[in-house]
Amino acid sequence: QVQLKESGGGLVQAGGSLRLSCEASTRTPNTYVIGWFRQAPGKEREFVAAIKSISDDTKYADSVKGRFTIFRDNGRTTPYLQMNSLKPDDTAVYFCALRRGVVLSTQTGQYDYWGQGTQVTVSS
Repeated sequence: QVQLKESGGGLVQAGGSLRLSCEASTRTPNTYVIGWFRQAPGKEREFVAAIKSISDDTKYADSVKGRFTIFRDNGRTTPYLQMNSLKPDDTAVYFCALRRGVVLSTQTGQYDYWGQGTQVTVSS
């Protein structure tokens, strides 16, 4: 069982930035993908970005390309989601998730473990 915990959410004005982190408190598989998803009130959970554990390969939703960056620290452990030029439409609960393997999936059902989420609110 992998336990994930997001941090870094908060309230920010439009145009501002936030950095989310996703820490695993238990041992992770040898190869895995970390995905970031978000869910706004009344909407389905949607894919934001993903990164592989064994390389710098990434994938982004069109809505965040050029504004958000997913990356890991130098130790290749903790993944982060750097969010710049935030918009009110980015307001949501952000979740990190882990799936075994190397496929940069955008589908929620293909992720095995999930964090509890962190609220991001962007005011206009």
